[in-house]
Amino acid sequence: MTRRTRRGNPRTVKVVVTGPFGAGKTTFIQTISEITVLSTERQVSDHTRKMKEQTTVAMDFGRITVAADLSIYLFGTPGQERFDFMWEILAEGMLGFVLMVDVQRDESLDEARRILEFFTDIAQVPFIVAANKVEGDAEGTVDEVRRRLEIPDGVEVVAVDARERDDVKMALVTLLHAVLRHLSGEPSEAAAPLAQEA
Repeated sequence: MTRRTRRGNPRTVKVVVTGPFGAGKTTFIQTISEITVLSTERQVSDHTRKMKEQTTVAMDFGRITVAADLSIYLFGTPGQERFDFMWEILAEGMLGFVLMVDVQRDESLDEARRILEFFTDIAQVPFIVAANKVEGDAEGTVDEVRRRLEIPDGVEVVAVDARERDDVKMALVTLLHAVLRHLSGEPSEAAAPLAQEA
């Protein structure tokens, strides 16, 4: 939802960055945010500690100004299933979302499918898929992600390095274009729920 304050201050757009544990959501937001990211990272205490030492337990929050009258509020979700009660809370009022996947881990793609189904079930808003940690054949990797997650043709899948500001900016601009098309009433598969399996 976009909001303009009574004083005529810039509108804000809420975007959610979601994805499996370790996909790069926190890094994505930290890379682009113009404010210090509010993060709720805590020490990992289970078997996933071998992947990374900290995990988001509630949310990340960052902000970027994209025009004089428009700012994006970025909300990052926890990736671990035990914190999935936060997903619906954070998704409330979002205009679109970025689904991040770590293409170097097969289990990340499997988990991403479940997360994508959850978000497309609760909100028919535009989304893109950000394929993180791509090495080598970017086009082939993007095609593989699209196939594995059964992403409709009208939805963008982009290769990103979550540590690179230009990549993150490109991903967000791609999502904003999808949001604008959606708001203008242009037909878009981006807002359609995933096809139900037979």
